[in-house]
Amino acid sequence: MYKVFRLALREYVAAVKTKGFIIGLVMLPILMSGSMIAMALLKDQVDIRERNIVVLDETGEFKDMLQEAAEYRNSNQIFDPEDSSQVQPVYRIEFVDVDTAATIIQMGALSDRVRRGEIHAFLHIGSSLVHPSEDPENAYLNYHAESAALDDIRDWLRDPINNHLRRLRLEDAGIDESQIPDLFHWSWVTAKGLLTVDEKGNIIDAGASNEIRAIIVPLVMMMLMFMMSMMGAMPQLSAVMEEKTQRIVEVILGSITPFQFMLGKILGGLAVALTSTLVYVGGGIAFMQHRGFESYIPYDILPWFVINLIVLIFMLGALMTSLGSVANDAKDAQSLSFPAMFPMMIPMFIMIPVLKEPLSTFATVMSLIPPFSPMVMTLRLASPVTIPHWHPWAGLVGVVLFTLLVVWAGARIFRAAILMQGVPLKFSNIMRWMTKG
Repeated sequence: MYKVFRLALREYVAAVKTKGFIIGLVMLPILMSGSMIAMALLKDQVDIRERNIVVLDETGEFKDMLQEAAEYRNSNQIFDPEDSSQVQPVYRIEFVDVDTAATIIQMGALSDRVRRGEIHAFLHIGSSLVHPSEDPENAYLNYHAESAALDDIRDWLRDPINNHLRRLRLEDAGIDESQIPDLFHWSWVTAKGLLTVDEKGNIIDAGASNEIRAIIVPLVMMMLMFMMSMMGAMPQLSAVMEEKTQRIVEVILGSITPFQFMLGKILGGLAVALTSTLVYVGGGIAFMQHRGFESYIPYDILPWFVINLIVLIFMLGALMTSLGSVANDAKDAQSLSFPAMFPMMIPMFIMIPVLKEPLSTFATVMSLIPPFSPMVMTLRLASPVTIPHWHPWAGLVGVVLFTLLVVWAGARIFRAAILMQGVPLKFSNIMRWMTKG
């Protein structure tokens, strides 16, 4: 074991003392969370050019209301309260008469005006919107724009139009709006956790459920496991391939066995991943404590996170080193890297449905499948939902057994392929080396 640790230490020192490791340590979280960082930096960079919206109102009931709503917004809601600078665009509402005989042609002409940039969008209000039950087919409210689904104007139109619809329906029913002042009061559904009982038997009311704790924390833990896998395990494939093709491995195997060489590589990659984890987790905890967000730190999940990370890196390291011994050149290594990433990629693909329903059959089964168990189980544990206590232990036993199988099979492949030069990369060869050694 002394030789194994010496080799692991050599791999570790060779990795962490390079400038690439330091740069990667800084840049990797930036690259992985680049969209969120960009959104935070550019949140105030809003296009404040005037927005012209044409309205086709077949009811004839919304002209005054929409123009007044736009004027109120343009006067009171588009300026920064601190320095009075404009931070939102001006909305201009233009009403045109509906050509009932050729409405489609009229809408086509308006679409061309949008494409030419003459107007921003147009709104088509159906003739029976006020009383949809009379003619459901014409009770529509269609917003037409080049990017209508992501347009803020569509969201802004929702409240004034729906409030006005309520007033119109009250008038038609002969009801005075002043008699029911609470009609337009919105009641929001507040997300709260479960009540708890303290040591003295007192019932403690539940606080509001926090979206950061419910969503951001599990996703951050998943992303961190993915990043550590990329830093600690993935480089082993190309590193072993290079040492094989440059015949460095022939010199090393003169003093240690192939299994010791493979184990040293895995332990070196694991040490690199744990060093990076210590930096990220330690820095994250220090930052959260400094900012007063200590309640968001999942101290109860961190031990499981570290255990699952170690098992994941060990499993992936055995897989990468064995595949690296099979590769003859960079092209072979590249073709092998994609399927080797499945244990990392599949959990990333399914993390949203798992996070939404941690107790579903799908989430439970996926968290108990050994290649995916470390990441998916960590995601379930980090969610606000309490999962059965036996699930993480069952997942850990399964992934440990699977890791031992991967190490055993990888060692047989590694021992047979590491000194072979020019052998074609075939699945049949890999299976023969794994079964027959």
